[in-house]
Amino acid sequence: MEVTNLSLPGKLFLVVGPSGSGKGSMIAKLKQRHPHYVFPLSCTTRDPRPGEKPGEVYNYISKDEFVKGIEGGEFLEWAEVHQDHYYGILKGPIFQALKEGKTIIREIDIQGFKSVSNIVPPENLVGVFIYVPDLNELKRRILMRGKLPDEEIEKRLISAQKEIDQSDLCKYKIDSIPGEIDRMANDMEAIIAKEM
Repeated sequence: MEVTNLSLPGKLFLVVGPSGSGKGSMIAKLKQRHPHYVFPLSCTTRDPRPGEKPGEVYNYISKDEFVKGIEGGEFLEWAEVHQDHYYGILKGPIFQALKEGKTIIREIDIQGFKSVSNIVPPENLVGVFIYVPDLNELKRRILMRGKLPDEEIEKRLISAQKEIDQSDLCKYKIDSIPGEIDRMANDMEAIIAKEM
């Protein structure tokens, strides 16, 4: 797909990093500080989990709707997870926010980042990689989230290494150090101020 060649005043900041790197915690902090930023939701075909409300974490849609959206080119990026459910980000709301000159922040994996880079003009896209300097620290964080089978932990660490190996695709890096979510959010604010 071609990069759209419109001149848009907004910026899409894609936050990339392995599972357990602190992306979600940093973004939650930015949401508190900057409610006027745009934090686009993903669409998913899975059912809401207990306590999840539509429009808070995800927009829940049917498989038929999702497939129609794929066929119609409505997604900025999408994936089928475990041949089970679809997840994706709609293009429309992102381009609308870019046209309005908004700051848009979205967590994404490295594959998604590459897909989005083919659609959003480079002057409107900023990659920020959340870097955990030590894989043992990353393993510790993954284990803190709850008991996981050894194969799952191994899979996540291999995936983390692959993301780290491609981190230079992002323009900026923020070091993720335990207990420093405020500093990470400050670093992100400094990047946004520089880019906007």
